[in-house]
Amino acid sequence: MTGVSSSPLIRLMVAAVALSTVALGTALSAAPAADAGTGTPAAYPGVAPAAGVAAEPATAARATPITAASTPNTSPPGAPTNLTAAEVRTTSVTLTWTAATPGCCAIAGYDISYSQEFGDLGFSASVGDVTTTTITNYVGPGQQYMFRVSARDSLGNRSNVSNALVVVTPVTDTGPDTTPPSAPRNLTLGEVTASTATLSWSPSTDNAGVLGYNIYEFDGWFTSRLAATVPETTYTVSLPLSNPLRNRFYVRAKDAAGNVSIASNTVTLPTTPTPPPSTCRVTYRNQSEWPGGFVAAVTVQNTGTAPVDGWTVTFGFPGDQQVTSGWNATVGQTGAAVTARNVDWNRVLAPDGSATFGIQGRWSASDTPPTGFSLNGAACTVG
Repeated sequence: MTGVSSSPLIRLMVAAVALSTVALGTALSAAPAADAGTGTPAAYPGVAPAAGVAAEPATAARATPITAASTPNTSPPGAPTNLTAAEVRTTSVTLTWTAATPGCCAIAGYDISYSQEFGDLGFSASVGDVTTTTITNYVGPGQQYMFRVSARDSLGNRSNVSNALVVVTPVTDTGPDTTPPSAPRNLTLGEVTASTATLSWSPSTDNAGVLGYNIYEFDGWFTSRLAATVPETTYTVSLPLSNPLRNRFYVRAKDAAGNVSIASNTVTLPTTPTPPPSTCRVTYRNQSEWPGGFVAAVTVQNTGTAPVDGWTVTFGFPGDQQVTSGWNATVGQTGAAVTARNVDWNRVLAPDGSATFGIQGRWSASDTPPTGFSLNGAACTVG
């Protein structure tokens, strides 16, 4: 066993066993022997000891109390502070920070975690007890990164992370302009219609002038798509369908040298509501047509389960048709939009019931039939 040392935990257990053995031996020395005959143990007070046996003091059999070991100090270090970028180049970022305050033990080093914005991959690097380092792995030009730093001590205790640092790398290290524009601010949703939404943001600034703004569509996971580049600070986008993969947007300013800014905040677009199932069908037929005129029959059918009491059919002419008269409905036209309302005798459309009305009109360039119809504001299928 020469040269083998036990761990502190093992040494603590050996010491406890040794103390227990001493106490047990002391207690046994005070107990009567098995062949002591009829003699009364001297340790009992008020009884004379047997002949030839010396009385032991009553306190001799008490074990020495064991003092429990104190809990070791394992306080983690404090978080590093004032994380900043001393230099940002196309493929490297030099970081500096204020050293962490030690807890129980000396600071052994620092761990740097970083990721490319709007991606799902994270990276890390470890250094010794320093307060500056240059990160080169997975750093590329014209990209945005977020960095954080944490401290670790000689026992492996780790601190909380530092403040987050966001930087954007330039597109060149040697060009006349390596300074990116400032980030667009306050990206918001303006006017929202049934199918579109207008994005707006505060303008960016740049040492050589802002050339425009890149609008990106982000799927919320790891893919960004350049949707448009505009010179203004507004952009109208189409609303996505229900449960879209991509429905978040952000904006980056760019200058004439191609440098791009840190991204704006993101906004989430509302989804286009799913329309209810159609409960009507409309059939449009040209019964006769001649140069400059036409006659058409329009049939509206109730495909729902409840009767329709009072109906209005609307549609738009894709050509230059103009209605001159109608029957079995009150027909009017404003621009290309046509409205046909029931008359008294066909006011109610029973389930699976229908009504047909006719129109006569004129045209010069096109008599193309309409393709979209609504009944009381709800879209109908085309028969």
